[in-house]
Amino acid sequence: MSAEEYLKQSSQLDNLDRPQVAILDFGSQYSHLIARRVRELHVYCELYSCLVTAEELGKHELSAVILSGGPNSVYEEGAPHVSPEIWKILEEKNVPILGICYGMQELAYVFGGEVAPGLKREYGKAQVHRIEGCQSTIFDGLPEEFQMWMSHGDKLHKVPNGFKKIAGTANADFVAIENEEKRMWGLQFHPEVTHSPRGPDILKNFVVNIAGAKQDWKMENYANEFIAEVRKRVGNGHVIGAVSGGVDSTVAAVLMNKAIGHRFHAVMVDNGCLRKDEAENVLKRLRDDCGVDLKCVDASDRFLNLLKGVTEPERKRKIIGGTFIDIFQEESARITQHHGKCDFLLQGTLYPDVIESISYKGPSATIKTHHNVGGLPASMKLKLIEPLRELFKDEVRELGIALGLDEVSVWRHPFPGPGLAIRILGEVTPERCAMLREADAIMIEELYKSGHYRAIGQAFVVLLPVKSVGVMGDGRTYENVACVRCVETTDYMTADFYHLPYDVMSNMSSRIINEVRGINRLCYDISSKPPATIEWE
Repeated sequence: MSAEEYLKQSSQLDNLDRPQVAILDFGSQYSHLIARRVRELHVYCELYSCLVTAEELGKHELSAVILSGGPNSVYEEGAPHVSPEIWKILEEKNVPILGICYGMQELAYVFGGEVAPGLKREYGKAQVHRIEGCQSTIFDGLPEEFQMWMSHGDKLHKVPNGFKKIAGTANADFVAIENEEKRMWGLQFHPEVTHSPRGPDILKNFVVNIAGAKQDWKMENYANEFIAEVRKRVGNGHVIGAVSGGVDSTVAAVLMNKAIGHRFHAVMVDNGCLRKDEAENVLKRLRDDCGVDLKCVDASDRFLNLLKGVTEPERKRKIIGGTFIDIFQEESARITQHHGKCDFLLQGTLYPDVIESISYKGPSATIKTHHNVGGLPASMKLKLIEPLRELFKDEVRELGIALGLDEVSVWRHPFPGPGLAIRILGEVTPERCAMLREADAIMIEELYKSGHYRAIGQAFVVLLPVKSVGVMGDGRTYENVACVRCVETTDYMTADFYHLPYDVMSNMSSRIINEVRGINRLCYDISSKPPATIEWE
């Protein structure tokens, strides 16, 4: 095997036998939502760049194809288009096609319709009305008029050959079209977004009722398939993997342990920036309760010594990431000495990471360095096993429940690899870590007590590099300011601040200021993503 093949993460999945809905991405910010909505129907789907080759797409058994939206105009120079070879394959196989927004305009472009700028752009909620007497299957069960989300400047001015109009709005005559003979449908609106309440019904009508896709994408089946596949691939070999206690690494570790038992060796590194009692809790949950061969390496002093005097967030991340790799390599050598050579590395890649690598727009600009075991050097000669790379976050949680994990473990909020180091703005010291650790534990405890934890996508406390004047008892204080950050999100690509009730905020504030020595003021972050990020660093 060549050096390039070690630790190689393919940009495409390899499920050639499993029937799928293929989503061709034209660069829409909503493409990943289409995939999520189809998966929610228990139908397997994959997302491809709209420039995917006919050779690649033709390998798969296609139940249907969905063409996503996109930012381009179909007639502008350099606009993306599906290749003629793919249109030929889809026609030969009689695959049902749904075009959404730009995807509908692509249907018009290919089949003789006419697209041009509208007199008015249309962004936001719109009332869609079916044409009189419309009996289209794609609208089965929907009323004559319903709300959908629009996001377009161009619109259809002439219906493509063989198509007919089935719905319009006050601003556009042709917002839904169909060609029943060719099994093609086009929608100018976005049924995949939450602002389109009846959107899931339309997608179900297309994917299940029209295309006849099987609703057999179940996590119990997925676990059994993976276990059988990994036993075949690993044989009598050994696998190593890093665990953090988060839901992704926990589910991946338990799944691997079920597949090959103690030939899977898990390593947890305590970098001194973990949550309160994190190492002890993870050891109990994974080693004691689930039987995973897990070792925790306490490298707190090593990390904190290297972080002395460092205040720049990107440098913090690189120090922590590089030191983690060094320690992981040392532990890998120890495991090899005791158990023989490890050929495989377990990694918790999720499907959004795969989508990012294959989307039409290409990988986004780096906002911050991600702490990921994928940074291990190829010289370690490890081949990747990624049991979660076909799954969205909600599916990972569903898989965790199917594997018998408790709900507290499955519904834990994400925690960054660098840990509290990037939630302490400024220099990271043992004293500031201890202070933040206590404040964060109180905040989480209050969210559980008040019943808000599950409704929040991520919650944490940030320790700011400023001090403020306060009064405690009869004395003046000059101590640290902390800030609580709670967001609601489903995909972590966008997020809104969570509207936490004042009484819960009051309890948090009272407890943190009274119980955590060194903090005398607590704030609440009310910014959304974008423009802010979820983490502060």
